[in-house]
Amino acid sequence: MNILITGGCGFLGARLARTLLQAGRLSLAGAPAVAIDTLTLTDRAEPPADLRADPRVRFVGGDLLELVTARQLPAAGTDAVFHLAAAVSGECEADFDLGMRSNFATTHALLEACRALGSQPVLVFASSLAVFGKQPGQPMPDPIRDDTLPTPQSSYGIQKFIGEQLVADYTRKGYIRGRSVRLMTVSVRAGRPNGAASGFLSGIVREPLAGVRAVVPVARDVPVALASPARTVEGVIRAAEAPAADWGSLTGLNLPSILITVGEMAAALEAVAGPQATALLDWQPDPAIEKLVSTWPGNVRWDRAGGLGLKADASFEQVVRDYARENPDAVRLALR
Repeated sequence: MNILITGGCGFLGARLARTLLQAGRLSLAGAPAVAIDTLTLTDRAEPPADLRADPRVRFVGGDLLELVTARQLPAAGTDAVFHLAAAVSGECEADFDLGMRSNFATTHALLEACRALGSQPVLVFASSLAVFGKQPGQPMPDPIRDDTLPTPQSSYGIQKFIGEQLVADYTRKGYIRGRSVRLMTVSVRAGRPNGAASGFLSGIVREPLAGVRAVVPVARDVPVALASPARTVEGVIRAAEAPAADWGSLTGLNLPSILITVGEMAAALEAVAGPQATALLDWQPDPAIEKLVSTWPGNVRWDRAGGLGLKADASFEQVVRDYARENPDAVRLALR
C-alpha cells in the first residue's frame, strides 16, 4: 500500500505517520488490511529524524500546490491520501490570499490530481470545527451536530467548508472515496506555537509546564471543544478505514471532543503541576482573538463518530498528564 500525507512533517502529520508505521498495515474503506509499502510525506519542512530513517518513508519537499500542479504528487499507485496541509486560522485572517491559495486552490488541485489517477484513492480531508460559527445577532445552535448547517465566521472556516463540499462532490462523481473529518481544537500540541488563533489552548499547558509564562487572551468562562493529539489521529485513521455503509453521509463528520472552559483547563493544569504552574498564566484579554473565539461552538455532538467506535478523551487532566509523559524533556516543573 502507498500512502501520501500532506503536511506530513507537521505536528499532527508526523504523529499520524508514526502511528501508521507502527501499525504497519491499514484497511481502506472496509477492505482487508494491507501492509504499508511506502509512506510519502510532503511538506515545506524536513521530516523528523526518526521518520527519515524509516526505509518506508519517502519525503517530497516544496510548495504543495506547485508539486500537485506539476503532477509530482500524488504518485501513480497512491492508495490513500491524508490531506492535513493548510494555512491556519490566524494566518488566513491576516492574509486572505495565503488562505485561498493554501486551503482552497491547493485542495482543489489535489482533488484534480487524485481524479487523474483513475483509481479512486481514499482521501481523508482534515476539515475543522471552524466551519461552524456564531452569526452576528443570532444564537449559536446548541448543541452543534454533524448535520448542523455550517455558518463559518472566518476565512479559514469558509475555506474548510468549501473543501468539504469539494470532497463530497468528487466522491459523488466516483473520482475518489472521500471522507471529511472536522478536527476539534487539538490540545496539547507539542513543539513551537503556530499561527492558529487557537494556539493559546495548547500554550496554556505547554508553556507553564516548561517554566515559561503564557498569555491567556480570553476569559475563564469561554467554552471550547478539545481533543488530544492521540484521539485526533485515531479519528483520522478510522475515517480511512470505515466501510462506506458505516461512514454514511458524504458531509463532514465531527470528531469526538470534550466540552471544557478555559478556566477548567487551568484548573486541570494546577491539578497536575500545582499553583506554581497556574501562576505562570497571564490573563490578558486580546479583543481580536476574543472576537474570533466568541464565534466558535463549544457544545459539539459527535454521534456519527461514536457510531464508528470513536470516543472522546476521559478528561483534560488526563490529556495534560499524557502530554507530560510523552514530552518529558519539555517539562521543567515537578508534577503531582
